[in-house]
Amino acid sequence: MAKPKILLMGPYPDWDLVDLENRYAVHKIYEASDRHAYISEHGPNIRAIATRGELGASAALIQNLPKLEIISVYGVGYDAVDLASCRERGIRVTNTPDVLTNDVADLGVAMMLCQSRGMIGAERWVTDGSWAAKGLYPLKRRVWGRRAGVLGLGRIGFEVAKRLRGFDMDIAYSDVAEKPHAEGMTFVADPVALAERSDFLFVTLAASAATRHIVSRDVIAALGPEGMLINISRASNIDEEALLDALGSGVLGAAALDVFEGEPKLNPRFLALDNVLLQPHHASGTVETRKAMGQLVRDNLAAHFAGAPLITPVI
Repeated sequence: MAKPKILLMGPYPDWDLVDLENRYAVHKIYEASDRHAYISEHGPNIRAIATRGELGASAALIQNLPKLEIISVYGVGYDAVDLASCRERGIRVTNTPDVLTNDVADLGVAMMLCQSRGMIGAERWVTDGSWAAKGLYPLKRRVWGRRAGVLGLGRIGFEVAKRLRGFDMDIAYSDVAEKPHAEGMTFVADPVALAERSDFLFVTLAASAATRHIVSRDVIAALGPEGMLINISRASNIDEEALLDALGSGVLGAAALDVFEGEPKLNPRFLALDNVLLQPHHASGTVETRKAMGQLVRDNLAAHFAGAPLITPVI
């Protein structure tokens, strides 16, 4: 029996790729010099897409894959997959929730600590000789005992809040409704009001049309010149132009970001700022988590082609 033909939207680690190539006829669109010609040639027989959260699968691509049955997303976010097209054609979609939750929360808290205590600049202060030549490093701000806001108390937001408790922080959150498991946290429905009462605002909600630019110019201004914005969700949740304006003018004190519009080609305005910590979208980037994510992608594909229930279905 011929192997099912699958389309890979981006590179996968070798530990995933070997297994995928053993099970399927793998077509790597990211290696094609002419994607349109590549889809014209291979698209009619593609039955599955393996993609990453930021790459997704567009309506135009889905339209050109008449035999497509399933899209398996390597990541928790699936906002870049055209779900309307999938629902219209009965195409299944899966993602990889839970397995990356704790690593993403870890990085968010680490970014807060690193930026608040100026650790990147402090290392340069040592290595470039400034410590010996100029003396003590400029004073930074403490973390413990301050006020934190969590915008989106889902899996990742809840794990962030758990970690923040260890710093004796006053924690509040916003979500679509008050959460029964949020003991010891204050519910603040309005994101502007949440930002206003926060020293650190963590953005941890899933991206959708409803959440696009939910961190608006007003939210950013409410966080204020002593506040810090930490984004470990999706770039679309933040009005990036408003953020850049606020960081440049001092309306916002600082930011720590793992995601960007148009990444990896981020807006060059970020590179001119000294009050933002930039990370290369690697919140889930540990060996352990990436292996678990890849396994879940492969397990969902295997379940589909075996006619078994999907493990982590989105639709």
